[in-house]
Amino acid sequence: MSTGFERDPDEFARGARAVVVYPDMGGSSRDADARLEETAGLAVAIGVEVVEKVAFRLRQPKPGTLIGSGQVEALAETVRDSELQLAVFDAALTPVQQRNLEDALKCKVIDRTGLILEIFGERARTAEGRLQVELAHLDYQAGRLVRSWTHLERQRGGFGFLGGPGETQIEADRRLIRDRMARLRRELDQVSRTRGLHRERRQRAPWPVIALVGYTNAGKSSLFNRLTGSDVMAENLLFATLDPTLRQVSLPGIDKAILSDTVGFVSELPTQLVAAFKATLEEVVSADLLIHVRDIAHPDSEAQRADVEKVLSEIGVAEETPRFEAWNKIDLLEGERRDEVLALAAAREDVMPVSAVTGEGVEPLIDAVAAKLTQGHRRYTIALDPADGAGAAWLHQHGEVLEQSIDGDRVIYEVRMAPRDHERFVTRGY
Repeated sequence: MSTGFERDPDEFARGARAVVVYPDMGGSSRDADARLEETAGLAVAIGVEVVEKVAFRLRQPKPGTLIGSGQVEALAETVRDSELQLAVFDAALTPVQQRNLEDALKCKVIDRTGLILEIFGERARTAEGRLQVELAHLDYQAGRLVRSWTHLERQRGGFGFLGGPGETQIEADRRLIRDRMARLRRELDQVSRTRGLHRERRQRAPWPVIALVGYTNAGKSSLFNRLTGSDVMAENLLFATLDPTLRQVSLPGIDKAILSDTVGFVSELPTQLVAAFKATLEEVVSADLLIHVRDIAHPDSEAQRADVEKVLSEIGVAEETPRFEAWNKIDLLEGERRDEVLALAAAREDVMPVSAVTGEGVEPLIDAVAAKLTQGHRRYTIALDPADGAGAAWLHQHGEVLEQSIDGDRVIYEVRMAPRDHERFVTRGY
């Protein structure tokens, strides 16, 4: 049985000419054009050439093909006339729908989850990132084995998916996938335990952890670079950052803090990825403060904010975790729109307008973050022996030394610090 699509259906072709399809079933906070643009951006991020973008209004999704038969015919005509090799659906397709659409369109079909997994697979650089992506991909692929092993139809010489030696092969592959997933989960559990040990060490130090979160391409890495002087990959590209990056920063009144750049979120983030990246996202869950970086110049900025907050809730970030919104890319705003955004930001204590590119607003953001982290700090008078260099260094490192004077044979320090730090110093439990 031939579908006209003979290569491995799981082989993703870079440079493929594609059509992006949005089945509009209503209920989305974005309009069809915005959804098409975002999905086209995801496709371009892995080298796909988007030739056509099509939205179909659906009253009722079809079990076999998701879209209606007339829409399938119209799409097949577009694929044929434009000589396209790929159809990217901005929706979740069942294995049956994916297979039927490939039969009808005579081209490769990939859904939103598969597309995001392809991007993550290409962007993973660290061993941990590759483990997480492989686990997510295997979880996604486990239900698609029947579709994946189309070459087995020729092996068993028949139609359908019952009987024959190919069925044994499919079951064997399912078992291999289950075994591999179990091994990956054990390895990621070890990663999670290691991260936990690192966090415990930081908490004993204690250095506050600040996590940058936000929608993909909101400018988190650019802001991270601006705050730390690093050169983390920062491009106008969806999911440019995948593996987490930690850097040490100094803030007013805080000698050392840890800043974490995390993977960008996206609407309808595949559940497989949320589960697989649990170890990475634990850095966000345990952070002392979140900076939610928003692309305030994007027309769907408010919808993106809601998507990010939804993911934060799903991964277990406490509502009481202190957070700021960094309204990034204000350098792209002009005239009345810029004035309006700045006025809205000025009316809120938890919002700081910034430009990671020009540096505008970054210093006020740093001051606001430092003030929030040092909130509740008290002023203490501490007398030290002049020879106690280690104690003096600790005070400078973990507190803000306001005044320093000499009284007889003692050095008097006026220090603002957290009560827990003062207690640790007094008991020398550091």
